[in-house]
Amino acid sequence: MAPTVAQSCKILVAGAFGVGKTTLVGSVSEIPPLRTEETMTAAGIPVDSLPAGARGKTTTTVAMDFGRLTVDPTVVLYLFGTPGQRRFWDLWDGLAAGAIGALILVDTRNLEASFEVFDQFETRAASMPLAVAVNAFDGAPHIAPERLREVLDMQPETPITTCDARDRHSSAQALITLVNHARKALA
Repeated sequence: MAPTVAQSCKILVAGAFGVGKTTLVGSVSEIPPLRTEETMTAAGIPVDSLPAGARGKTTTTVAMDFGRLTVDPTVVLYLFGTPGQRRFWDLWDGLAAGAIGALILVDTRNLEASFEVFDQFETRAASMPLAVAVNAFDGAPHIAPERLREVLDMQPETPITTCDARDRHSSAQALITLVNHARKALA
């Protein structure tokens, strides 16, 4: 890490199963990301039904993803991607400890899956600043930010952005949106 770094920030990257959390952390991390992915098996099918558009998905995060991003010479983000399946959500308490905010990825092809994610934050980290990033999956329907805010019952101050989790620049911009919001909320 550069000697100019004056601030490090812990950030959660959260969202439903198959929404692109591992992809986002991997696309922006300047270090080889730590991944705790395991192969999905037939035994998990009754528990982990694949979301729409994830038919080729063969692995799943069972603990967390970890990466690092230097956003400017003075600020470094430590990224902690949460597991998406409900059976791993007990890990969220430890992952959330000390985080300045969370970027919640959503997939407009399956917004219902995001309801439980928002419930998790209301229950476990109600005061944590959040930003929402709509992952721009190919063929996903566009939903206006005002409508998305209404459907997901989001606070008016919660920023909404769009990103392509596969693209480093796009993902970094979504994280910067969160950091700017968190700085204002925590000031």
